[in-house]
Amino acid sequence: MKRVGQRKAVSRPLRVGLFGGSFNPIHIGHLRAAEEVREAQQLDRILFIPAASPPHKRGHRLATAQQRLDMVRLAIAGNPFFRASDIELGRAGRSYSIDTLRELSQRFPHWQLYFIVGTDAFAEIHTWKEFECLFTLAHFVVVSRPGSPPVPLQRLLPVVTRRAFWYAANGLELIHRSGHRVIFQPITGFDVSATAIRHKVKDGASIRYLVPAAVERYIAQHQIYRGRSAAS
Repeated sequence: MKRVGQRKAVSRPLRVGLFGGSFNPIHIGHLRAAEEVREAQQLDRILFIPAASPPHKRGHRLATAQQRLDMVRLAIAGNPFFRASDIELGRAGRSYSIDTLRELSQRFPHWQLYFIVGTDAFAEIHTWKEFECLFTLAHFVVVSRPGSPPVPLQRLLPVVTRRAFWYAANGLELIHRSGHRVIFQPITGFDVSATAIRHKVKDGASIRYLVPAAVERYIAQHQIYRGRSAAS
């Protein structure tokens, strides 16, 4: 029986970060960026979402979707806040963010979604499928490395959609008319890229400390990136 004056516990939405990419392969830069975003935004979970067929990587050589998913799972093992998702691997055709956001919103209406994206990718968001609808489905966390010249977030937005935003009082966030925010977050910079890692593997050079040890072993065991183009 409920006592007089007893308040019913109110559960807040689960705050879930979405970190998509080709992860070809996943490396320490990805992992550290995710950890810093999780901590700063007080996220309950981050989903790493390998793209089966990235629309902006046409003509580029990738490890197989299953291999990239396997490497993500190996890389995040042991971190209770990180999860791997195969949501885009089971969908036919190109992997579009709008489709992923819609599916997750429908399947998990109690989730509060935070879409994690780099400054460079955010600056090209006008080339994404149905880009104006993206902001109605999730908050955006735009990350950049320290030392990068500060660029006003408003300037990174396509001109046609700027009227849908206004600056928050802190000057580091934009607020969309839907209530979702675009948050600017600097992160620790690591001079590491998936392209450079693939080139090292192809040339027989060490990738130790650039990727988790389990990923390094997986790449060697499956002979990934050897004898093929290392183009990004």
